Amino acid sequence: MMASLGSLKSSIFDKEEKKQQYQSHVRGLNAYDRHKKFMKDYVQYYGRAKKTCGDLPIKTDQDTLREGYRFILSEEDEMDSTWEKKLVKRYYDKLFKEYCIADMSQYKKGKIGLRWRTEKEVILGKGQFICGNKKCDEKEGLGSYEVNFSYVEAGEQKQALVKLVACKRCAEKLVYRRQKEKEQSKSKEKDGDKRKREREGSHDSKDDVYGKSDDKKKKGEKDASASGGNDEDENFEAYLEGMFP
Repeated sequence: MMASLGSLKSSIFDKEEKKQQYQSHVRGLNAYDRHKKFMKDYVQYYGRAKKTCGDLPIKTDQDTLREGYRFILSEEDEMDSTWEKKLVKRYYDKLFKEYCIADMSQYKKGKIGLRWRTEKEVILGKGQFICGNKKCDEKEGLGSYEVNFSYVEAGEQKQALVKLVACKRCAEKLVYRRQKEKEQSKSKEKDGDKRKREREGSHDSKDDVYGKSDDKKKKGEKDASASGGNDEDENFEAYLEGMFP
């Protein structure tokens, strides 16, 4: 009985020491290196295969649509989870359907294709720490944008607000069409105002015309200003800070 109790205490001590070592190591990593650590551990704890990132097959978008890549955990896995296993599972669960990948090949037509990330992309950080445009590998100057994603799941049409991470150059592609339409609209409005002033030139003085224009501008500014303003006990979240752009 005493030997059994001693073994239990030793086991608890070893587990706690291992946990503290793991926590200390994780705290010393930046967000991207922490991601790689968690993904490596997740594959080790829960992965179906022993393949490394470089060995994973290259998949097409069509393959992705046909595949449900998320790992499935059994109840046994859950009951036998250590703190470390729970942490990486919490992280992976937060990644699921959090980010998407974009096809921007037809951005000038205002067509941006969206899809979920493949298993390989999740592990590599593509679309999270690497630009989400599938043809771009930029890691610097990334911004996170919320996009409306329409997709079909189990034969049902669904919509979700997901994050698309993009570099500055690719972010401009996201709004290219809208920006062009806005510029064209302003150009037409400017031409219309010019023709109107020319027509009214014979009836109003130059000062009066500009006076009205200024009043309209002030009213617009006032309106814009008035309409503004749309503007586990283990404490896992502390180890996930800065990992979700």
